[in-house]
Amino acid sequence: MSEILFGKHKARDILWLLPLAAGALLVQGYHPFAEDAEIYLPGVERILHPGLFPEGREFFLSHASLTFFPNLIAFSLRLTRLPLETGLFLWHVASILLLLLACWELSGLFFPSARARWGAVCLIAALLTIPVAGTALYIMDQYLNPRNLAAFAGVFAVARTLEKKYVRALMWLAFAACMHPLMWAFPFSFCVLLLAMEKFEGRWKSRTSTGLAALLWMPLAPAASAAYHEAAKRHGYHYIQNWQWYEWLGIVAPLVLFWWFGRMAQQRQWAAAERVSRAFVVYGLIFLAAALVVDLPARFESFARLQPLRSLHLLYIVMFVMIGGFLGEYALKNSVWRWFVLFAPLSMGMFWAQRALFPASAQVEWPGIPPRNPWAQAFLWVRQNTPVDAVFALDPEYMHIAGEDEIGFRCLAERSRLADGVKDNGVVSMFPPLAEEWWGQVQAQTPWSSFRTEDFSRLKNKYGASWVVVQQPGVAGLDCAYQNLAVRVCRIR
Repeated sequence: MSEILFGKHKARDILWLLPLAAGALLVQGYHPFAEDAEIYLPGVERILHPGLFPEGREFFLSHASLTFFPNLIAFSLRLTRLPLETGLFLWHVASILLLLLACWELSGLFFPSARARWGAVCLIAALLTIPVAGTALYIMDQYLNPRNLAAFAGVFAVARTLEKKYVRALMWLAFAACMHPLMWAFPFSFCVLLLAMEKFEGRWKSRTSTGLAALLWMPLAPAASAAYHEAAKRHGYHYIQNWQWYEWLGIVAPLVLFWWFGRMAQQRQWAAAERVSRAFVVYGLIFLAAALVVDLPARFESFARLQPLRSLHLLYIVMFVMIGGFLGEYALKNSVWRWFVLFAPLSMGMFWAQRALFPASAQVEWPGIPPRNPWAQAFLWVRQNTPVDAVFALDPEYMHIAGEDEIGFRCLAERSRLADGVKDNGVVSMFPPLAEEWWGQVQAQTPWSSFRTEDFSRLKNKYGASWVVVQQPGVAGLDCAYQNLAVRVCRIR
């Protein structure tokens, strides 16, 4: 199977890439329970322990039902009998290594020299957490999730398509589709575009225009409810009109770069690089047009969740592969000092940017090492000391509190909680039928800062909340079983 998927990779290539993957991990950081892990990990945990999350599971099972990601991760943990944290870490490291391997393969099709290939993979390794325009995506997240697995699969699919190994390309696309219900569509569409442009050669412009016209047709979207509109407003990056000017530049500048890459590749007779560069100009324009259609008219609000500009994720990966390749070939060459002068400051800058994002947590949260973040410590205490059927209430905006570092309560504590206003609204933006229940629970917990014991009792009577996590100095009258410098964990009487 590995021969079919990867081809005849030499073990030497993987061994050379391992230290680079380790360096990328140190620069990027690792935070297994942060951000969207709150959406994806509970599905894994519930497969491993079916008694978890008796309440509120609809806010993560809606995603889990569309992907085999939780099944794959849970199966691997059962097969190896590894602890959850160890298994997640190994999967994350493997996803980094496989992305670098995919970029190594792709750069080998673009550039004839080894130094260009190393420039490509080193730049990708240094920039894993660079933002992708205004999409709220990185090239790779600092935690395991389906996007990371779909990312390397998409790059492998492009490489196999360029090699005309279409069965292998389809297998990678199938894997990506099994991991993420949306992100696979972008490498698939790019591979189709590559084939169409090659087949029709001189006539591809008219064919592309026809395809673009088809994209611009869109049936009227169903009217969005008031609750859904509240969720959508909290995800402004879905709507291109909310992007800042520099985020718009993140759409236009790559297209100009690819035009220039195509000219450079044509002069050097690098056929694959020229072909891919021309295709990405068309690809970028098509999805920009699609974004304008679904984002700007108010009646299409619910269609914006398709997020056509997430197509930039694949475009950015290949763009940095090409930038790194040209730098390695024509600027860095064989000078060790030039490589050091470029990549040392770049890596340090990316490292400090990650420290600013997660200031209260270790840069790499190694499996088996107790967390230093007080919120994470409290959530871990909850996992170890409260009943499995306990239902918690927290500040709906708790993930945005300074020092919390966007650590997910549900995935780390492995306990049910009432809907929040940070991650659960992302689920609602993709699954509108959940909007009314989500908005009702968020409103019931607002304004959290003025809550007293009678307000917590109301949450218990209406939603079955039996425990609460509050910031220090707490709320008078609560029976608190645990506290640290940041929070208290208390029973609701």
